[in-house]
Amino acid sequence: MSNDEIFAAAYREHYWAVSRYVARRLDGRTGEVEEVVAEVFTVAWRRRAELPHTPLPWLYGVARNCLANAVRGQGRRRRLLARLGNDDAAHGRYITSGPEAEPPGGWVHEALARLSAKDQEVLRLTAWEELGVDELAVALGCGSRAAAMRLHRARARLRTEIDRMGPALATAPHRPHPATAVDATTAKEHGHG
Repeated sequence: MSNDEIFAAAYREHYWAVSRYVARRLDGRTGEVEEVVAEVFTVAWRRRAELPHTPLPWLYGVARNCLANAVRGQGRRRRLLARLGNDDAAHGRYITSGPEAEPPGGWVHEALARLSAKDQEVLRLTAWEELGVDELAVALGCGSRAAAMRLHRARARLRTEIDRMGPALATAPHRPHPATAVDATTAKEHGHG
């Protein structure tokens, strides 16, 4: 199989997985998602001789870099618009949503948002993209032991944030206390549940 054929197979097989990966991180901003995904596969095309046997984790790693470039570009655009005084914030147009607009499991996203960008990405790669530790290592560009340690530490930090949120969540109606859910999950992971 030629490098071109290997690339074509990776594109056909993993286009939608990479698109979902990018869309989750850009909150569905469709135009930007398409641009980033196109950049991911442009990089993959240029480096098609380097595509590994299992390309998806490698593609996620490329996508992480492309997303970082897109976020930097977005920041530059925002600063430029602010200087020009031509954005919604400068004109006082803010969109607010009421408490009924809170998505299910919003407290999980809130706890996740309190973590560093690196911890968030490790947790998202394992939860959203369902990567194992070896695949996580490829996506992060590190060894398996380092990936396992990063995952362990990110999970611990997430538990800490959830526990910090616990008192506020315990008083809110219709929400289970998150620490209980995490404890149950942890017990099952360790064969105690």
